[in-house]
Amino acid sequence: MFAVFQRARKSAAAAISIASLIFLTACNVQTSSGGGQKINPSKPVPVALLVPGGSGSSTDAVLASSLENAARLAMSELSGVTIDLRVYHTAANPNQSAAVAVEAVRDGAKILLGPVFAKNANAAGLAVASRNVNVLSFSNNPTIAGGNVFVLGNTFDNTARRLVSFAKSRGKGNIMVVHGNDGSEIAGAAAIQRAVSTAGATLSGVSSFELSQNGIVNAIPDISRKVKNSGAQSVFLTSGTSGALPFLAGLLPENGVAPGSVQLVGLQRWDIPATATSLPGLQGGWFAIPDPALNAQFRSRYEARYGTPPHPIAGLAYDGIAAIGALAKSGQSNALTTSALTQAQGFAGVNGIFRLRADGTNERGLAVAQIQNNNVVVINPAPRSFAGAGF
Repeated sequence: MFAVFQRARKSAAAAISIASLIFLTACNVQTSSGGGQKINPSKPVPVALLVPGGSGSSTDAVLASSLENAARLAMSELSGVTIDLRVYHTAANPNQSAAVAVEAVRDGAKILLGPVFAKNANAAGLAVASRNVNVLSFSNNPTIAGGNVFVLGNTFDNTARRLVSFAKSRGKGNIMVVHGNDGSEIAGAAAIQRAVSTAGATLSGVSSFELSQNGIVNAIPDISRKVKNSGAQSVFLTSGTSGALPFLAGLLPENGVAPGSVQLVGLQRWDIPATATSLPGLQGGWFAIPDPALNAQFRSRYEARYGTPPHPIAGLAYDGIAAIGALAKSGQSNALTTSALTQAQGFAGVNGIFRLRADGTNERGLAVAQIQNNNVVVINPAPRSFAGAGF
């Protein structure tokens, strides 16, 4: 997770219902060989779910429960295929993650779903790489992706590509990047710059600030001057609502970078918590969100089954089971190999369409939202296929 962005190293060797959407790829599984275990199509598919239970943290316990609930909800909505799910607790610890990954494979698991945190996912992937087992982790950290490890979490690169392409399409492709000086925001700024290059947009400048109240206050006058002198049409902010964003939203307008003068764009969600949408400096700003209609359907069904709302990333567990189920339904023994997992048409899950890339990262279909009068309004819908707008 980017909240604690650690660069992990791994060896190179190493408006239809969701119930129908999850089988988007069932009839189109590729038959070429690739890394990963083969399955017996006539038997339930053995899947290991690695969750952060057992750490002693109530936060981890809630997350572990929600991930398991979402996975079992997905299993209950599959048709024509059965998942044999076993749950393993990692204690949010890399060493235990590696140990339970090996245990799961010895127990017969053909694919691992999880863990959550980057170090844990990296450790699990390394532990089973020689056993030719793929890992669909819940991390969004691309530095651990590759080999037998995939990340299901939405990445900065994916969000940046969506927003930069949209900005260019709206005539706002002259872009300045403003970021805090920590690992996560530096990574976010790099993702935006890559997206600018890929989309053929223009980078008008990059400005940074020390991540402290004094650091922001001292940097804002210079940042504002650069924005106004650069001719930037859009200013991309990497900060989130739990960090520097509220300060930036107040200080930028005071220094002449106000809504209407340039287009403010957020790499992170600006609607969590919901009170953030009332910040005057964010009115008119853009950010990306998962497909809201599909996400609402998932939340409704989850709450009806379990009586509580799902954790914000619980949908990743649903997506993982949905993808495994769609592939296994093809009846092919190589349904969970790397070539099958990375097929171009992808999958559809509770947050919209997604597909896994050969480098272990992912692409997800996102909607572009705008804050209008303190409310979140979708101004460009999430694509429902990878041939649609936004890709």
